Amino acid sequence: MKRFVISLFIAVALTAMADKNERQMFSYSQNVEVFSDVLKRLSIHYVDTLDIDKSVKYGIGAMLSTLDPYTVYFTEEEAKEFAEQSTGEYAGVGCTIVQRDSAVYVSEPFEDTPAYEVGLRAGDKIVMIDNDTVLAWKSDDVSKRMRGLPNTSLRMVIERTGVDSLIEVNIMRRIITRNPVVHYGTVADGVGYILLETFSDKAADEVRKAFIELKEKNHITSLILDLRDNGGGLVGEAVDILSMFVPRGTTVLESRGKDADGNHVYKTNREPIDTQIPLVVLINGYTASSSEVVAGALQDLDRAVVVGERSYGKGLIQQVFPLPYNRTIKVTVSYYYIPSGRSIQAIDYTKRDADGHVARVPDSLTNEFKTAGGRIVRDGGGITPDIAIKPDTMSHLHYYLYMGHHIFDYATRYVSNHDTIAPAADFSLTDADYEAFKDFVEQRDFKYDKMSSKRLEELREAMTFEGYMDENAKHLIEQLEQSLQHNVRQDLDTFRKEIELSLAQEIVRRYYYQRGAIEVSLRGDTTIKGAVDLLQSPVQYKEILSPKKVVK
Repeated sequence: MKRFVISLFIAVALTAMADKNERQMFSYSQNVEVFSDVLKRLSIHYVDTLDIDKSVKYGIGAMLSTLDPYTVYFTEEEAKEFAEQSTGEYAGVGCTIVQRDSAVYVSEPFEDTPAYEVGLRAGDKIVMIDNDTVLAWKSDDVSKRMRGLPNTSLRMVIERTGVDSLIEVNIMRRIITRNPVVHYGTVADGVGYILLETFSDKAADEVRKAFIELKEKNHITSLILDLRDNGGGLVGEAVDILSMFVPRGTTVLESRGKDADGNHVYKTNREPIDTQIPLVVLINGYTASSSEVVAGALQDLDRAVVVGERSYGKGLIQQVFPLPYNRTIKVTVSYYYIPSGRSIQAIDYTKRDADGHVARVPDSLTNEFKTAGGRIVRDGGGITPDIAIKPDTMSHLHYYLYMGHHIFDYATRYVSNHDTIAPAADFSLTDADYEAFKDFVEQRDFKYDKMSSKRLEELREAMTFEGYMDENAKHLIEQLEQSLQHNVRQDLDTFRKEIELSLAQEIVRRYYYQRGAIEVSLRGDTTIKGAVDLLQSPVQYKEILSPKKVVK
């Protein structure tokens, strides 16, 4: 009788599932037919000419907008761009550009690329490409013209600060490969450092090469893996990177999806390089996806100390599916779970308010999990660092100098007057250089909004509204206002340390490119300093990775 009841239950369940699937298929066919007929009616009867490709793209986009932001439809051109991001390769000249007002400028040429070889410099204004004047073009349009098939040439005419006549260069496009490891070296005696920018298809190989070289040539005794601002990429690369630090066969990730294709257990399948070397992983609010897999798995396995700020919280895995006519769609197919069993997904996209907005999972609704050694960790909110360190904030003055391109433009002028500078590790601005920068800023009639002045104006308005603005109060407010008058030179001296570091970084970038700029930026990096201090304190490092004892 018991077996009969169970069999009957299973039969009813299977019938219900079949009915549900049948209803879904009918609904699917019905809606596809309706969509097709709407498109057909519009194309025939709509009063104006209908851009069918555009309408379909918007229609698909509207449908996907009800899901999560990572399920995305790509046109043929967008699919190519996405493929470039995944591989880190594209055919072009090898530089970044920036739009300012109505013109487009070179912002950074990369080493060992066509742009580098023909001598393009940061700050060069792009005047012409081939026979077209591009002074009124948008940066996207200029970028498209600079890219193309490998081994095809283009002619560029540029305007350069300090040079009276226009400069013409002929550049041969070729495949540009960006190394995902943008810098590696040592940041203190025995402390190695690897900065990984993205999880492209070469990420693990490049991290492996850097790690082995640091061990063999620099004889490092500890390592910092910097994943700050790394938005992720290929999950397989994350697993391969984890295999360098944990024993072969270790489960580092599990994905669970709607169908069997979305369910998978990821184990390390290569022999590790070093399972004992003290390791710190740096994260921040822009550390996401595959970066969080690496940081979270190493934390769950008690293999590394995580330092920095709480990560973004993207615990979703996407798969790319081909569509007709070279289109593609990237679909979220599963959630991933790191070794402790927790999900770090911070937003539930299935739950929205009346306006369609979603929110982060409140800390009060997160759950406790335990690392391999018994430490408490939580789900639902990204990766919380073991040691929280907030980076130094940019002052209001520094922000306006940076966003107004004053630092960039001074570096451009500096380069026109200096053929060479000291090595990146040794370069610093002299007092005369900084005075010249202050003169440069003053000559531009630089203005910026002080937060204190804004708050004073708000106080004045509130006191007037509430009736407190008598003669005495008015006099005090005027005195305060007078003391807050702009004195740009004085303010530049007050914030010299942070502004000078930014200036040095931009100047060094012109001579030693990205690697040089990173070397300079590391000097004032408070998070790296905290990581180095930890790695040079073995007792503290070990204590953090040990579970806290509960006194009963």
